Amino acid sequence: MIDASTSTEMRHEIGAHRKRVEDPRLLRGEGRYVEDLPLSNVAEVAFLRSAYAHARLVHVDVEAARRAPGVLAVWTGEQVRDVPRIPSRARGVTQHHLSPLPPLADGVVTMTGYPLAAVVATDRRLARDAVDLIDVEYEPLPAIASAERALDPDAPLVYPEFGTNLAYTVTKQGGDLAAAFARSERSLQLRLAHSRLAQVPMEPRGIAAHYEPHSDLLTVWRSTQSPFLTRNALSTALRRSEDSIRVIAPDVGGAFGSKSGMYPDELTAVLLAMVLDRPVRWISTRSEDLVCSLQGRDQVNLVDAAFDDDGLITGLQVRCIHNLGGIQLHPIATPPMRVTDYATGAYHIDAYRAEGFGVYTTTSPTGPYRGAGRPEAAFVAERTVEEVGRALGLDPVEVRRRNFIRPYQFPYTNGAGTVYDSGDYERVLNRALKLVDYTGLREKQRHMRAEAHREGRPLPLFGIGVASTVEVSGQGQEFGSIEVDSSGGITARTGSSSHGQGHETSFAQVVADTLGVPFESVRLLHGDTRETPTGGGTGGSRSLVVGGSALATSAEEIKKQAIQIASGLLEVSADDLAYANGSVHVVGVPDRRLSLGEIARANADGLRHADSFVSPGDAVPFGATVAVVNIDRDTGRVRLERLVAVDDCGTVVNPLIVDGQVSGGLAQGVAEALYERVIFDDDGQLITGSLLEYPVPTAEMLPDWELDLVETPSPNNPLGAKGIGESGCVSGPPAVVNAVLDALAPLGFDPLKMPLDMPLTSEKVWRVIRALEAAAGP
Repeated sequence: MIDASTSTEMRHEIGAHRKRVEDPRLLRGEGRYVEDLPLSNVAEVAFLRSAYAHARLVHVDVEAARRAPGVLAVWTGEQVRDVPRIPSRARGVTQHHLSPLPPLADGVVTMTGYPLAAVVATDRRLARDAVDLIDVEYEPLPAIASAERALDPDAPLVYPEFGTNLAYTVTKQGGDLAAAFARSERSLQLRLAHSRLAQVPMEPRGIAAHYEPHSDLLTVWRSTQSPFLTRNALSTALRRSEDSIRVIAPDVGGAFGSKSGMYPDELTAVLLAMVLDRPVRWISTRSEDLVCSLQGRDQVNLVDAAFDDDGLITGLQVRCIHNLGGIQLHPIATPPMRVTDYATGAYHIDAYRAEGFGVYTTTSPTGPYRGAGRPEAAFVAERTVEEVGRALGLDPVEVRRRNFIRPYQFPYTNGAGTVYDSGDYERVLNRALKLVDYTGLREKQRHMRAEAHREGRPLPLFGIGVASTVEVSGQGQEFGSIEVDSSGGITARTGSSSHGQGHETSFAQVVADTLGVPFESVRLLHGDTRETPTGGGTGGSRSLVVGGSALATSAEEIKKQAIQIASGLLEVSADDLAYANGSVHVVGVPDRRLSLGEIARANADGLRHADSFVSPGDAVPFGATVAVVNIDRDTGRVRLERLVAVDDCGTVVNPLIVDGQVSGGLAQGVAEALYERVIFDDDGQLITGSLLEYPVPTAEMLPDWELDLVETPSPNNPLGAKGIGESGCVSGPPAVVNAVLDALAPLGFDPLKMPLDMPLTSEKVWRVIRALEAAAGP
């Protein structure tokens, strides 16, 4: 029998510039989020949260709240003391001490905003009014906000019973690092800091639950990236089987990493639903979201690099200190682990060692945020390469070229043991340099500086920054199934769920392209644990790579089934049949054909297939970004004049969606470099507690960027795809920072002697300029 996957057919959807089909409904305001669900007789929850970052709870008096109008129940930590902990032991690291994580605080709080008491009432307003009646007596304890400080021997302990603030460690190494440094002609040290960032999805967190005693079924609606991870966490915490829990992700208004693992307040809402004879819902306020939801970054990387006089980097050592906050909340995508995996970036470095440390402090929790360790890793590699060039007086582009992993070296294993599947890093760099006219820009820069020097004017602060970055995508496995009905309609199911990625468009394109059927005939179902038996969820740029591949392999099996069934219906040997464009025909007699709908109608079992695609290895996307900046000498304001990004995400399914993902990532990458920072005071109190203080960038704060794509297919999945959703967050910060430092170079600025940490705000840059001018004298 012929292999149906090799048959000739129209390939018309993969690569098509198709607008997202899910957008019109959302743009018309017809989305249905957790808050919009028409739940009959629903009760609403509000929480009293800790006013202290670190304190012992002496007494929580809830009697007045219990007597308040409309109140159905008031809980404190006493009511949920025996509930099992939400699973969040970090994977891929050595876990030393796992924090408690009660649904409601019991005894001690280790972060501002931790839930102390829950009030459930007939409506949200009454619940919040009752919360104001709760009286709490605290015994304040010493606070610690800095992870570096928390590792000092005399630092206050967040959990005295641990005897340390260290939660976990991870170490990766390869090659003889000591020998590399002993032989090196030169070396340098860098301290690279990433500020803490708020994730700020458009929709804050929310959850609703309803328990039906007669069927013993718990239904949970949650704004989540992973219904299946949610179901698993609830199964553990509630001591219930997974098949007695249904989790639905309705429309989800963004996540960026903050909506995968379960939170204590969400678990409390579900527990209340289990005992009340009605649905229960909790919707976070924006203020709650800013203090209680997972935040990102807050990491310091201490870097030692050995290199020779030709600019070849021979050894790299990284010590990564990550601020976990007061609780360990998230079980996967530990940022320090990704730093240890990828800090060598796109470069061949013989000797390497990286250590990562997860550290408890009395601040809000952190976890994966768009990029989840890859932006930090890229920053290590790109700032190191930049400083090697500066030390040697070489163009940093030339240093990159000398150190790149070459195309013939793939698959390539770096010093951490991480395998890169495919790539051509110099190709994308050259493309970006050509688009931005790098040679012309450098000539312009030299001319501007020379002219100012001749005329006795202050030197213009005009800078160019480059970043050549890699990240990781396509991890693990994902479920996909396809069913053809008697009319030829196709229902595809995936264990991945969308919160803005465009699944209903791109996944349908994969199915339509593989089966050779009209795009409009494909319907995608996702986000419901009843519809699919398992799923990995959406995060880490994995969805299309593994989820799309699961649907592609299922579609190939549908084609094979169709040929076998058509063989009996047409009374022709399967060897004499071919599949093309949604039908099976007799070879050489194209008019003797049966459509997929006809075959499904004639077969008692229809046409259906389910498959789980397991990736044999990661898909490693890469790219090059060039930033051009001008700095106002009088104000320190950085004006980002151009930003050119060239990405290689393997086979491109939908260029429009890819451009949208890159644009969103670049916006957040630029924001990290120039604007955003979560600030805590020394007592662990959040200073940036609203969007008045936390500067989410607006469109006017961002440039018009120029985007381009190059395709180097991955050998690790049938689509050849690589993830793209986080590339802008990975490449944006080092490109912008390198440009700013390049602009400051004529003033004698040396980042090894005067670290300038992100965000590079006007005030910070202005202070550097004034200090350099003062040092230079009149």
